[in-house]
Amino acid sequence: MTAIIPDASDKAIADWLELRIRMTLARGADPVALAVPGGSTPFPILALLAQRSLPWGQLAIYPTDDRIVPLDHAASNTGKLIALFAHTDAKVVELAEGMAVPHFALVWLGMGADGHVASLFPNTDPRVDDPAAVRRLTPDPLPPEAPFDRVTLTIPALLASDELLLVMRGADKRAVLDAALAGVSDLPVARLLRAAGQPVSCFI
Repeated sequence: MTAIIPDASDKAIADWLELRIRMTLARGADPVALAVPGGSTPFPILALLAQRSLPWGQLAIYPTDDRIVPLDHAASNTGKLIALFAHTDAKVVELAEGMAVPHFALVWLGMGADGHVASLFPNTDPRVDDPAAVRRLTPDPLPPEAPFDRVTLTIPALLASDELLLVMRGADKRAVLDAALAGVSDLPVARLLRAAGQPVSCFI
């Protein structure tokens, strides 16, 4: 089941996230594991969420993917998450190739205009039956704004979740999403959505 929510503000998305976290905690889950993306769209929303009065000590926050750089590098998603949630008791977990990851209450993803999700770019041929939860990958071509190897959750790790959230901006990305939902694409986002059995919410 996929819900399309158009024209949502950053605050509306932060409100949605807070509600989902509170609903999960109300069911007695502890800790609650969340996977969140990096990039220019998510961090303003995450900054709003970080201001909310939540039981942060019950939350474990994983990046969906990261650039393989030191944590204090400007391109490090994990480093930015650690700084963003430093005033809370939330646990931010660094990804490493070959590690095990938990079942996620929520996986939040962005999507590139090329149909990549996390760091599962088209050239990496992501598989829904990948035996690993985390892989090191090299996008080709390397994005000029972030020309680094990546570490990323795989499709099975992303699907090991109660709910999927996609947030994206722009008509070009909407066209890619529509093709994926219509089943006329084999891009990474289409492979993920085709295999998803949990609810999917798309803020566009």
